[in-house]
Amino acid sequence: MRARDGFILSNKHLLDAVAAEVMVCVKCDLWKGRKKAVPGVGNPESRLLFIGEAPGQSEDLKGEPFVGAAGKFLDALLSEIGFSRADVFITNVVKCRPPRNREPKPDEIETCTPYLNRQIGIIQPRFIVTLGSHSTAYILSKAMLPFDSITRARGKVYETSILGSTVAVFPTFHPAAALYSAHYKQRLEEDFQLIKEQLLKKGLIHPSTS
Repeated sequence: MRARDGFILSNKHLLDAVAAEVMVCVKCDLWKGRKKAVPGVGNPESRLLFIGEAPGQSEDLKGEPFVGAAGKFLDALLSEIGFSRADVFITNVVKCRPPRNREPKPDEIETCTPYLNRQIGIIQPRFIVTLGSHSTAYILSKAMLPFDSITRARGKVYETSILGSTVAVFPTFHPAAALYSAHYKQRLEEDFQLIKEQLLKKGLIHPSTS
């Protein structure tokens, strides 16, 4: 909850305000090819935040993150640690689909991430899971931490401060990687078990949840 001009605004109202801006954003050229912008979805009071890279074709059509094949795998991973997507908040570094699902460009990330910063500031998560290279690189940069590659960064917990809040950051591979490689699928499954252990250790879930 936040006070503004004498009124108390809930996280939901504040996130809805960010989403409304995202839906009509024309700050970079990605808006020209989008069907729908994809602000984010989930529990506005969650202490667990998942950050991906950018919307794909399915997400662009529906306006919701991780609803394609990679999203189904993410749902399965969440279920394995006792969550549904309604329990957490899921968003992306870039809110509009890049053409032909290419990687987002640095200027697109720079233009779009103020929205993500505001979402982080509203939710004030205690645990952030970064899915893939782009989200990991961006979040670690906000913590003034170096980033070499997702392969080296994954599976580790970075206790740090981001936008004035103390938070644990856990990088892992993007779920889409598991669609093409049994190796990455296994690594993701292992990482989510590590996430579960960390959440238990921090008291963010209880043994009965797991």
